[in-house]
This record gives sequence, C-alpha cells and structure tokens, in this order.
Amino acid sequence: MTIAKTTIGRRTFIKSIALTSGGMMLGFSWLASCSSGADKILEIPEEWYKINGFLKIGENGVVTIMSPNPEIGQNVKTTMPMIVAEELDVNWDNVIVEQAPLNTDLFTRQLAGGSQAIRQGWQSLRMAGATARRMLIEAAAKAWNVPIEEITTEAGTLFHKKSGKQAGYGEMASAAAKIKVPEEVKLKEVKDFKIVGTSRKNVDGQKIVTGKPLYGLDYSKEGMLIAMIAHPPAFGMKLKSVNDKSAKNMPGIKDVFTIKTYNDDYKQEWCDTSAFTELVVVVGNSTWEVLNAKKALKLEWESNVGNQGTGSNNLPSELENTESYMALMKEMGAKTGEIVRKDGNPDAAFKKATKIIEATYTAPFLAHNTMEPMNFFANVTADKAELAGPIQTPEFMEKTVSARLGMPLEKIDIQMTRMGGGFGRRLYGHFLVEAAVISQKIQAPVKLIYMREDDMTFGNYRPAYHAYYKAGLDADNNLIAFQVRAGGMTESPLRENRFPAGAVDNYVAEKWSINSYITTGAFRAPGSNFIAVAEQSFLDEVAEAAGKDPIEFRLELLKRAKENPVGDNNDYDADRYAGVLKLVKEKSGWNTEQTNSHRGVAAYFCHNSYVANVLDIKIENGKPVIQKVYGAIDCGIVVNPDAAVNLTEGGLIDGIGNAMYGELTLKQGEPEQINFDKYRIIRHSEAPKSIEVYFVENEIDPTGLGEPPFPPVMGALANALYKATGQRHYDQPYIRNL
Repeated sequence: MTIAKTTIGRRTFIKSIALTSGGMMLGFSWLASCSSGADKILEIPEEWYKINGFLKIGENGVVTIMSPNPEIGQNVKTTMPMIVAEELDVNWDNVIVEQAPLNTDLFTRQLAGGSQAIRQGWQSLRMAGATARRMLIEAAAKAWNVPIEEITTEAGTLFHKKSGKQAGYGEMASAAAKIKVPEEVKLKEVKDFKIVGTSRKNVDGQKIVTGKPLYGLDYSKEGMLIAMIAHPPAFGMKLKSVNDKSAKNMPGIKDVFTIKTYNDDYKQEWCDTSAFTELVVVVGNSTWEVLNAKKALKLEWESNVGNQGTGSNNLPSELENTESYMALMKEMGAKTGEIVRKDGNPDAAFKKATKIIEATYTAPFLAHNTMEPMNFFANVTADKAELAGPIQTPEFMEKTVSARLGMPLEKIDIQMTRMGGGFGRRLYGHFLVEAAVISQKIQAPVKLIYMREDDMTFGNYRPAYHAYYKAGLDADNNLIAFQVRAGGMTESPLRENRFPAGAVDNYVAEKWSINSYITTGAFRAPGSNFIAVAEQSFLDEVAEAAGKDPIEFRLELLKRAKENPVGDNNDYDADRYAGVLKLVKEKSGWNTEQTNSHRGVAAYFCHNSYVANVLDIKIENGKPVIQKVYGAIDCGIVVNPDAAVNLTEGGLIDGIGNAMYGELTLKQGEPEQINFDKYRIIRHSEAPKSIEVYFVENEIDPTGLGEPPFPPVMGALANALYKATGQRHYDQPYIRNL
C-alpha cells in the first residue's frame, strides 16, 4: 500500500491514506526533535525528518501502533505506544502493538542503546497521537456541521454534547485521513494524563510466559539449515589449517568451509567490532548434528600478534594474561595522564592540605552473557537478502550487510525479533553479517547459532578499568583538592565533568587507555558502570576522614555546586542530584539505628537520570546477605510505573551481581571462563531479600532508565561491606576479598 505525502508549505509532517476497508493510516516522526512552548502548543518544524512510524485506526475503532525500536527487555514496545495512545485519547484495551521492520525510508534511530528511546521519542510520539486526534475531531465537526471547539473525545469516542451526537474513532477514521494536517496541535497537560503514569502490562507478556515464538532462536523457515562457527581459542591468534574430513562425513552435514566476516578493504564502523573475522563454518540439518560435527573438526591456530594492520604497533607484543595487563594498568595509573579538566591549582592545594586520602580501584573484564546467545537467520539470493533476529543496531548493520554482499540497501530486509538480553552485546552485529555471508555461500536459508562457549569467548567485553583518586582536606575538614586519574583496556571510563567536579575549587581529571587484542564494547551504562563505583566508594572514605555523615557530606558538596559552582561544564543538575539523596535518606530511615546489619549509600548521574541507593547488609557464616535495597530515582515523568520498577529492580540485582561476583580472566589470550560453570553470576538466594523503589514526582520530560539504576548500587554495596567487615573494597569482584 502506498502512502501519499502531505506538505504544509516547506514543512512535511505527516502522510495519510484512507484504508480500502475504511479507516485511517498515519505515518509520523517517531524520534524527531521537537519542543513545546509554555502553552503546550507544538508547531510543525520548518524541516521534518523522514517518516518513521505508523498509526492505523480501523473502521472498528481498533488502533494499531507500530513500534520501530528493537525490544531488548526494557519494555519500549509497550511504553512508547502508551505515549501515542495518551494523546490520541483512545482506550488502551483497543490498542494493538506490532513490531515494525527495519525501514530506513520510514524510520529513524531504530536502535536500542543509551537509554534514549523514551527521552528522544517523547515529544514526537505525543505529537503523533495529538495530530491524529485533531484530525478525527475535525472530521466529526464537518460530518455533524458543528464548530470544532465543541467536539470532545474520551477513550476512542467523539462527542458533541449539545446535540447528543457521538461516534467511535473508527466511524470517522476514513474521513479523517482526508483532512489537511493541522499546523499546530495542543498537547495534554500532565495532570490530565490517563494512560501515561499508569501501569500497563507488557504487550508481549502472555506470549513470553506461554512460550510463543518471539526470539531469534525461535525463528524458523521451511528448508532452513543450521550453521555454527569455530573461532580462534585466544585473542591474538588466527586460523592456520583445517582438517574437516571427519566432520564432513557425519550424518546431516551439508558443508564445512571458512569465511571472512569482513573483506580486507572494508573499513569497519564502530558497530562492526569483531575479534575474529576468519571463521570455520559447519552447516547441516539440525543443531545436534552440526554441534557434533563441529567437535570433530581438527583445527590449527597460530599467533597473529603484530599482524593486526593499522595501529598494530600499539598493541601488546605477546598474548595477554590477566596478571600482565593488570600490572600494566597499575603502571599507567601511576603516571600523569592526559589532563582533560583542571580547576584552580590542585598541586598547591594538596601541599596546603592537612589530610591526604588516596585510593586505587580496579575492575576486570566482564562478559555480557545474554540468556539468548547470539543468533541470526539469513536467506540471501541473487535478488534479495532476508534477515531476521535479535539486533540492537539494525539500521547500522543494514549498511554493513549491503557493503559485504555487494547488494543495494533496498534489497536488504532486516526483521527484528525480541531479544533475550543484550545491554550492549547486540550493538555489535558481526553475527548478523556472518549469517548473511554463510547463506550467500551455500545458497540456502540458514540460521547461525552461537553456543554459550562461542559467545563468551568472542569478546566485546566490558573493558578492564583502573582509577586512582586523591583528596585533600583542610584543618576544618573541608574538601579543598580532588584528583582522579582513570583508564583501562581499551578505553578510559572517566567522566570529567560529573560530580564532584564543580563542587571543589581545585580539581584535576586525567585519562589514559591501553590498546589490546581483546575486543571491548558497550556494557550496561558504559564507563559509568565502573567510575561510579570508584567515585562513590572514595567519597565515603573521604567523608569518614572528614568525620562527616556520608549523605550530608555529598549534600554539602552539591550545595556548593548549586550556589557557587566551579567551572562552566558541569553536566549535572545539583538540585536533582541532591533530591534523590534526600529522598533515599527519608525512605530508608537513614539515621535510624540498625540492628544486625550495616548500610552503605551511593548516588550517581548518568544517561540523563539521577539515582541514589541505600543498601543494608549483614554477614552470616562469613557470607554477605543483602537484606534490603532502597532506590530513589529522578527520571522525569514515569510513563509506566510497574515497568519502571521492574527495570530498576533488574538493574539493582544486575549491578550487585557483577560487582560481587563478575570476572573474566585470560591466560595467554585465552578466556578462562567459557560457560556458567566457571563464570560466576548472582544466584537467586544472593539477591536482595527486599527492594523498595521510589520515583521523584515532577513534570520533567522522561529521561533514561534502562542504565541509570545499574552503577550506583555497586558503590552502595562496597560502602556497606566496609561497614560490615571493616575492610575497604577496592578491587572487583568483591567476593575475592571476603
């Protein structure tokens, strides 16, 4: 079905068409940059983005809202349509939500990452619903020959109270589709919301619990073959030889061959990060047959150290070990790094200080370990490439597949399935490209499946980090100097303009990084997932040295940052930051005496939101038992409260588990943890016995929530462990020191 374009002067806002069966279909900008004035009137932008979403109203009043963003478990497939439905003023029970396919002509930013979906979509999603509602009102006014101002709506019904006339949206949908798009629409006041701010069940919930096919591993097509890959056992190695005679002769095996994920002359983009681009592939009829054939392969590998192309002279001269790179990070952390922010005269202030506090923090590589390992379906023919599976970056990967296959973009079709976990791992779509290359070679539809061992040893880990902190106090225990020097393999986690920057007269931030054969990438709350822990642990130690309550010490600094900030680049709102600390202090009863437990506090700002945690812990039989976690969050308007609580609880447990137990080590470039028997994650019995989540109530546009709850709870855990054991915890995972 084609969609006719409607323009208003130079402005393009919406495309509409009357459905042949009667009804209305509207396209709208899903993530356009819009802002509203004080009177909540949104004017049409001078230039509009490409259309990237659909709203359909059937003749029966049922509304279908297409959700273009990948669903990774953060519940955007429910929450984003709620925003449209709110302004449309429709009964949520009459809304059907569908996952949109990748379509770069219709959609923009079809991406799951950065906790940006709701934040960036808020205004345009509202405008989409409000515009459709306005057109329905105008259609009713014309049909009934009454003034537009006299038409009201409620739950998908149009009313003209003076005449007693009413009609469902479906009755007016076809006529509304012919209405000229209004140049401005009025948005609801927050106080008038009926859907936003209320809890709605996950639209896929029933399908998930009843085992309906939603995920990539569920995907199946007639004639589909199964493929698996073998890659080098260690980072810095490459394939030398293949003996596949036994494997090829096994039952159900179609072929064994090697592929190159990327051509040698292809300039990889950030989303193409891949440790191993030359792979051995086994293709057969079933997972079991292919797995057994893979085990029968006789493969030889050799060192590729020093042969990695541009920049290889900056890489290690040998295969890497945990001990060696930790020692190298310690060495780098002792040197002056690149100074990226400097306020006042830190050197002079440290010389005047009466107390100096120093501490160094480290964290290991972490694997994402998504519950659903990497997989993708591909059916590549001479005319078209059909792909389907779990990917966070479909729009980026479409371009990569096009380049790799030598096929125009318009012939690439990527369908998005629900993802069984990701938080960064599925930003890097090499497995999608691999599936496409395999299908093209065997000329058949194929589903590539990674075993857990394939996934855990392929890289794109959370980087290993190191941070050195130094603080100086004067005779009155005021913080007069602060230094942070942070780096890692292969990036620095430093966020130089975040708290306590802006709250200390003399402040210096330095960063450094080390290259490695080990591929790293985004991990839930990138960078913040370490620097928040180090910073918040150190601030507690400084507060203790100053003889101050840790919450009051932070509030004192935030008061300074608000009233007399140092520097112009501070990237946080001191009022909102202090607000979550005050809320968690109140809700946790911070000053009440605890019996048989010890508590720690931490607070952090990232992804445009503020989170503070208080964590209560006790030691039983030498083991930590987390009794309770309090969370206070300022993420603006909460669209779906139950979903927000669920997302927060998951983030808190995830953070505790990674800080306490998470660690991936290497020996001669080879990961030592290749499955869950050795890679430690949090168990059910180790999760907090109770979690209480509180949201700051305000009318600020929504900000991020998928990532912000993750970093600070690790700092609260470290501070609580110190209170419980008398020992500071500087190195993750903490379980090693208990």
